Amino acid sequence: MKSGDYRIESSHPVSSRLLPSPDAFIYCFRDGALAVAMAAKSVTTPAGQEIRVIYIPTGEVIFLKSAEAPIPILD
Repeated sequence: MKSGDYRIESSHPVSSRLLPSPDAFIYCFRDGALAVAMAAKSVTTPAGQEIRVIYIPTGEVIFLKSAEAPIPILD
């Protein structure tokens, strides 16, 4: 694993135009704010799955992008 104190992770591949390698499950960062910003701008395949940012030394989840709820269709 690459060095860094913060990890973006998901049980599904994570991708973004801003991330270095497409469709990886884990990315590591030294800066927490950068990790959160990257996670917020990222998507999963299939779309709408959970993305987490973990502070590695403690294992604390510092950011969670939950699965998106479907938009109800109103008649």
